[in-house]
Amino acid sequence: MRNLDPLKKRYQDIPIPAELDDVVNQALKASKRKDVRTMKSVKWAVGTAAAAAVIFVGSVNASPAVVNALSDVPVLSSIVKVVTFRDFKVDEGNYNADLKVPAIKDMDNQLLEEQLNSKYVQENKELYQAFMKEMEQQQKAGGGHLGVNSGYEVKTDNDSILSIERYVNKTMGSTEEILQFDTIDKKNEVLLTLPSLFKDDSYISLISSNIKEQMEAQMKKDENKTYWIGENAVDGDAFTSIKADQNFYINNEGKLVISFNKYEVAPGSMGSVEFVIPTDAIANALVSHAYVK
Repeated sequence: MRNLDPLKKRYQDIPIPAELDDVVNQALKASKRKDVRTMKSVKWAVGTAAAAAVIFVGSVNASPAVVNALSDVPVLSSIVKVVTFRDFKVDEGNYNADLKVPAIKDMDNQLLEEQLNSKYVQENKELYQAFMKEMEQQQKAGGGHLGVNSGYEVKTDNDSILSIERYVNKTMGSTEEILQFDTIDKKNEVLLTLPSLFKDDSYISLISSNIKEQMEAQMKKDENKTYWIGENAVDGDAFTSIKADQNFYINNEGKLVISFNKYEVAPGSMGSVEFVIPTDAIANALVSHAYVK
């Protein structure tokens, strides 16, 4: 049985509403037992002009609906898998939130597992806090509309790689989408970073040049596609280079995929965009072909 006390302490050190803190503490206690517990739904009244319903949903065998939902959760291997840790919901008229917290399970590298899971919980705690604060301010000011939705998608599932995309969609006037990725070497149980794949920082210019070529080719082929390069650059928003730690993942074909958030390199109508980088374009800069084929 794993000792989750250090992880629990890290959770508790983050200032959050007492209601949500109670939920996390209950979840941590439950996660220390291997027997399946019955799902519990709990509602708390929160200190706003109109109380919000915060629903705590456990990922357990409580009903056929829950079982069917869990059947769609991707099982990555007999060693490492990802599940929905908890689902926090707020439904109060024009104010809606649905925050799904992923969790990595069954890694031998318990420190990495706990660090990742701690990060996922903290991200959603902060989203919850920000949502509740903004909802209260809007209600005091006479009302408005506010929505936030977070979740995850397994991008890669094979013997070597686990890549998880975490997304946040916010609606307040306009819609904002934020993506983050974690790519794990499942055999060695280490977290991969973009710089770690390459010998030096030459990868930045190599990848950037290839992406610009792809952007030009896409715009030439499809007049409905627009990227902020060349004459399409607006107000200094021209794409010149990826960041050293640009969002990325490795797909099931072993190809490096670079991802950009909405508005980062293109108009909002394009949404979030990604580019598969041909391995030939970066082959000489790679440390090895262990991950990128």
